[in-house]
Amino acid sequence: MTRPVLIVLAKEPVAGRVKTRLCPPLTPKEAATVAEAALHDTLRAAASVAGVRRLLVLDGAPGAWLPAGFEVAAQRAGGLGKRLAGAFAAAGGPAVLIGMDTPQVTRSQLELALAELARPAVDAALGPAPDGGYWTIGLRRPDERVFEGVPMSSTRTFAAQRRQLMRLGLNVTQLEPLRDVDTLADARAVAADAPSGRFASALAAL
Repeated sequence: MTRPVLIVLAKEPVAGRVKTRLCPPLTPKEAATVAEAALHDTLRAAASVAGVRRLLVLDGAPGAWLPAGFEVAAQRAGGLGKRLAGAFAAAGGPAVLIGMDTPQVTRSQLELALAELARPAVDAALGPAPDGGYWTIGLRRPDERVFEGVPMSSTRTFAAQRRQLMRLGLNVTQLEPLRDVDTLADARAVAADAPSGRFASALAAL
């Protein structure tokens, strides 16, 4: 059987290119430090999941923060919808995708997403975020149409994405909600949820 793919979609943590919504009060350099810590925790959670291919779809170049066991593919050019479609195309089969914005994610949450996608009647899995977006999406097979017309980074993203999946005739299962880090308030809440992670330590140091 083809192993499912666990995709992490990420940006290289370079000052001025990541977590810009945290500036101010953080400086671009501080925001990049927090972003690198978030990426570290996210990749470590993904690395702890057994029985999957691990694929980092990256905007930028890998650094010392990348653990062993990951394939690396370049992100497709274009908006977030095109980059998401490109990530699933790179996976080439059943896959669950997360970003670098949920450093509190656990192995059990990732395993549950993969298990839900593996159920015979399920074509897609979607995990909402409190801001109206989503923190994860899983697809049984790549389909460029999945992200067409879906407004990204909006309070309507989750609802629109779910409608698009259903419009394509896909059976969608909903996963538990998880907060992603967009604002400093989000960062503080996420750090409180995972106080032992590198993300929490990096934020506390600032």
